[in-house]
Amino acid sequence: MNFLAITRRAIVIGAFLAVAPLSTANAFEPGNTECIAPANAGGGWDFTCRQVAKTLQDLKLVPGTMQVTNLAGGGGGVAYAEVINKRNDDNNLIVAASSATSTRLAQGAYPGNDMTQVRWLASVGADYGVIAVAKDSDINTLPELLAKIKADPTSISVAGGSAVGGWDHLKVLLAAKKGGIDDVRTIKYVAFDGGGEAVTQLLAGSVQAFTGDASEAKGFVDSGDIKVIAVLAPERLSGDFASFPTAKEQGIDVIGANWRGFYVPGGMSDDAYNYWVDAVGKVYDSQEWKDVMASNGLAPLNLRGNDFQAFVKESVDSIQALSKEIGLIK
Repeated sequence: MNFLAITRRAIVIGAFLAVAPLSTANAFEPGNTECIAPANAGGGWDFTCRQVAKTLQDLKLVPGTMQVTNLAGGGGGVAYAEVINKRNDDNNLIVAASSATSTRLAQGAYPGNDMTQVRWLASVGADYGVIAVAKDSDINTLPELLAKIKADPTSISVAGGSAVGGWDHLKVLLAAKKGGIDDVRTIKYVAFDGGGEAVTQLLAGSVQAFTGDASEAKGFVDSGDIKVIAVLAPERLSGDFASFPTAKEQGIDVIGANWRGFYVPGGMSDDAYNYWVDAVGKVYDSQEWKDVMASNGLAPLNLRGNDFQAFVKESVDSIQALSKEIGLIK
C-alpha cells in the first residue's frame, strides 16, 4: 500500500473515530412515543401523563405529539401486565406511576409482584400527606392525637379516602408507628370513597381525624373548616400550607409523599432509558413544569434514574413490612 493510500485510509479512520462518539451519544431517537395512564381519564395518573406529555412536546423533546393511552383496571395491574408481557422492549413507552403503584406492588396485587420487572425512570413531584382535625377540635398537635389513640384506641376514628390498606390508611399507620404506637392494628381507620367524603364525615363529627393529601385538603383549609395538625413532608410546604407544622418538627420522623413519576419497560435499551431519564429531568427543571406544579399543588420531589429506583424499592419494602404487620398480607 503506497503512502497516499495509507494517508487516505488514516483520514477515513480518523473521521470515523471522530464521529463515532457522537453517533453513540445519539443512538436513540424517539418516535411514536406513548404514555400509558393506568386508569381512566381524570385521575392522578392521567394528569401525570397528559401534563408531562404536553411539556415534552412544548420543549420539543419528542417528535410531534406523545400519545396518551388510558389503560384502567386492577389499580394499575392491567397496565403493568401489558408492559411486562407484551411491550417489554418498547423504547418509546413511559408509564405513569405513584405511591399507589408501590403500595400495590408491596401488597402482591400486580402480576409477578416484582418491581424489578420494569425500570423506574424519574419522579416529577409529590403530593404530601396531611393529618387534620375539625376546626373546633381540642386536639392541636400530632403527638396529642397519638397520645389519645394510645390511651384509648376506641376513642379516635381516622377517616381517609382510600380502602383499608390503601395509601391514606398506611400514612396514618406510618405516623403512628414512628409515634410509639407498637400495635398499629388498634387504630380505627374508616374508609370513604374519596377525601372529600372523608372530610365531610369529619365535619359531621362521625370521625375525629382525617388523613389525606394536601391537594384534596386545600379547599377545606381555605374555608377554615379543618385544622391541619401535621404535614408529612421533609420540611414545611410553601404557600397556603406554610403555617402548618411537619410531623418531623413535632418529633415524629415520618414522610408520607404520594409521589408521581414513571416506569418504563424492563427490556428498554440503556440508550433509550438514559434518553428518557434526561428528557423527564428537563421537564422537571423547566419553568413550564414549575407552573404546572404551582397550579396543581405539587411539591418538589426530584429523583432520577438509580436514585428513583432506590427510592421506590425503599417505599415497597416499608409498605410491605407494614402490610404484613397489620395482617393485609402474609
